[in-house]
Formats: sequence, structure tokens, C-alpha cells
Amino acid sequence: MPKLRNRGARLLPLILFAGTCFAQNPDSGKFYKLDFVVKEVEGAKVLNARSYSMIISTDKSAPQGSIRTGSKVPYPTGPGSTQYNYADVGVNIDCKSVQEVAGELSMIVSADISSTAPEQTTPAPVIRQNRWSSIVLVPLRKPTVVFASDDAITKHQLQLEVTATPLK
Repeated sequence: MPKLRNRGARLLPLILFAGTCFAQNPDSGKFYKLDFVVKEVEGAKVLNARSYSMIISTDKSAPQGSIRTGSKVPYPTGPGSTQYNYADVGVNIDCKSVQEVAGELSMIVSADISSTAPEQTTPAPVIRQNRWSSIVLVPLRKPTVVFASDDAITKHQLQLEVTATPLK
């Protein structure tokens, strides 16, 4: 009989711990939908726009949010080669450390946006790339440009806009 009590005493903390894993915590964080728009603009005219969305939480134990979309572009391993390597091009957006501050959303946003240049004069593709990373503060429900970069060759500008919408 004493051995059974000893086992029960050892199992009780595990049972209590397991119960806390399944309990719902009302203070576990708020959820937000983040709508990103990558825009290529010239002056005030939008030439191209692509949209991406994610749901993220202010819960400190929640993982970061990530968006990955793109293609692998082949390029020859050397002059006249029939073997190829592949370059990843597309959109990568990461968000972490999300918290609401005075009615706005603070977060760390990292973005890597790359594409092949339309004018190709060599067998290997020319890849254009924009990388940004910063802590940003975004008003709720209002589209906000958080990053912008001028193109080195054209008069175009690449912008990353985000809209944060609270979810119920």
C-alpha cells in the first residue's frame, strides 16, 4: 500500500501540469490580422501590387509569424555549362515581438523581397533584392507604409504597407 501512495504522489504533479497545458488563459494575448501589400510605385501611380496576410498574437509564447512565397530561378553553374544552380526569389516577411501600445501595434518586421530584372542580357538572371528589418509602430485599422526603397536603376520605389486589424 505505501508503494501505491508514493506513485500517486509522483504522478500528481504531472497530472496537474498536464491540466494547465489544456486550460484556456484569458490573458494569453490578443489576435490581429496583418495585411501586407508590396507596391511598386512611380510618383503617385501604383505600377504593381501584391497582397499577403497572416494572423498573429501578442502572446509572448506564440511563435513568430512568417510568410514565404516565391520561385527558384535556374542559372548555369559556369559559362557554357548544362548544369544549373537555383536562386530563390520572392517575398519573405517575418513578424515577432508583437504588442499593443497605446492603441497601436508594435512589432519587429523583417522583409526580403526579390525578383528577376525584366532586362536580361546575360545567361545568369539579374536579381533585384530589397531587405528591411526594424521595429515598427502601426496604427490599428489604418494602412501604413513601414518600409520604402528607391530602385537603383529606374525611378520606381518599392513599398511595404501593413494594416493591423484586431480580431475578436
